[in-house]
Amino acid sequence: MTTIEGVAGLANRIRPVVQVLGGRFMTSPELAAVEAEAGLPPRSLYLRGRSAVLGDVPPKVAAELFGIFPHWLFEFVLPQATNVLDAPAAVRAYSESSARWSRVSLSAVPEPGRLAELLFRVVDAADASGLALFAGWKNAERPAGDVERLGFALMVFRELRGGLHFAALRALGLSIPEAVVADPEGGRARLLRTAWPEDAADQLVASAERKPDLRDRWHRAEELTDDRIGELLSSALSEPEQAELDRCLADLGAFAQV
Repeated sequence: MTTIEGVAGLANRIRPVVQVLGGRFMTSPELAAVEAEAGLPPRSLYLRGRSAVLGDVPPKVAAELFGIFPHWLFEFVLPQATNVLDAPAAVRAYSESSARWSRVSLSAVPEPGRLAELLFRVVDAADASGLALFAGWKNAERPAGDVERLGFALMVFRELRGGLHFAALRALGLSIPEAVVADPEGGRARLLRTAWPEDAADQLVASAERKPDLRDRWHRAEELTDDRIGELLSSALSEPEQAELDRCLADLGAFAQV
């Protein structure tokens, strides 16, 4: 798998599992339970906890970091959530949500510690400069238990790929909402699911569709992201380890029905 095509192909194959399972706890009953225990309003721990790894991020800055959501959502949610939980407590709550979800969803996974180790090897080999959320979570405290470490590793790897993908999109002249429009798994329906009002979603779709090469740019950004992840896989893992990661994540995807 040491050829560019080989490792980029591996990066592409593991993307759906990492993308889905690395983020599934973010909308889980486990996160909602931790949120309620902390005294936070519903659906606020995701915004507060994920961004709090960088400290008390102003709402406008947090909106830019997340990219996909409208700014008004952060202005509405973050001030109240910040008053309830300081940044260290919010990070602990967010991590606890991941840990609880992992115990419910990943306890039957064979050798979770080994898969977590392989993922963390790639994460630790990555240069985090310019990737703010990834940098924060890469350097955050990691759980001790194997199952919890696997859930955490999936989340941090997802932050890595997301940061690289955002960079590739911007290099190719696409905003994050424009990329959502171009993504076959996204479109207007996803904009509506991520708090964009209907009129704003319609305007975003119309503006994005005026770019005649919109989808070509999006595909090129996907390819660039796979290339960069592939380089990391190649530098951090031996060929047998790359094959092991490929197999383990395929098994995990089948187990979790990704």
